[in-house]
Amino acid sequence: MIYGNMSMMIFVLASGYLLAVYLLLALAKRSGKKTTSISVSLTTEKHKPKITVPKVTEATSVH
Repeated sequence: MIYGNMSMMIFVLASGYLLAVYLLLALAKRSGKKTTSISVSLTTEKHKPKITVPKVTEATSVH
């Protein structure tokens, strides 16, 4: 019978697929940590934009 060993083949292919997905996720997580640490180290007090907000002392309503 041709399909006698097909269940083993499905198991091997599924295991390989899960292993590949696991390795790709581990690689993405590792490279994501590197970019995050670089972006955090670049944000210093010199590079922050200075925003001034005027103080509101009185609220008026228009009728």
